[in-house]
Amino acid sequence: MTEAKKNPRQWHVDWRLMVFTGAFLPLLIALGIWQLNRAEEKQVLLDQWQQEAQNLNWPEQVVSGLDNGRPVTVTGLYGERSWLLDNRTRDGMAGYEVLTAFYPLQGPPVLVNRGWIAAPRTRNELPDVTPPDGVFSLTGRVGPYPEPPVLSGETGPKEGWPRRVQMLPGAVARSEIADLPAAIIRLQDSEQPGAYRADWEPDLMGPQTHYGYATQWFALAVVLTILSVVA
Repeated sequence: MTEAKKNPRQWHVDWRLMVFTGAFLPLLIALGIWQLNRAEEKQVLLDQWQQEAQNLNWPEQVVSGLDNGRPVTVTGLYGERSWLLDNRTRDGMAGYEVLTAFYPLQGPPVLVNRGWIAAPRTRNELPDVTPPDGVFSLTGRVGPYPEPPVLSGETGPKEGWPRRVQMLPGAVARSEIADLPAAIIRLQDSEQPGAYRADWEPDLMGPQTHYGYATQWFALAVVLTILSVVA
């Protein structure tokens, strides 16, 4: 009789392993399903926002709520006041993000972040950020005021425009321009009128991110199942 027949492989159930698998496998599957549900909810919300951005005028969009990441479309003209957010870099280059007042044809004014522009060679120079003349329709997303400072201290005068700042709380902006809402608009891309380099990170976790998380949870569930059987 061969050695394999003398010592046949036998399967033994390890109750501790079964308890571990039984506890964590349903949890992993539940987390994956939860992420799928979150993706569906986020897609419905984004579709609703997109529809409202197309159908509602600016005053109605303000009333409906300026949630972070919400797409908006507004028609009006740029004002003369601009703030330069200091110490903003792109590809290792120093520069500014440009926030300019925008006056819609209807509804309250709003600050528009027009994107990033490189700084001149010397600190006593400021870039020319004069906005274009005329009436434009801008498309962008709602974002917060840039309140957290990059560095502390004052770097520019309190008079004249454009004005260099390290941060711009809503209260400070409203002291210059009354009736500003509780959020600003970031231009959608660099093709918008008056835009500079508008390559923002996503303001809102989209459905694809949730699908990615769901895939990870389901993959872990499969791995746990395989390892449990092998063990």
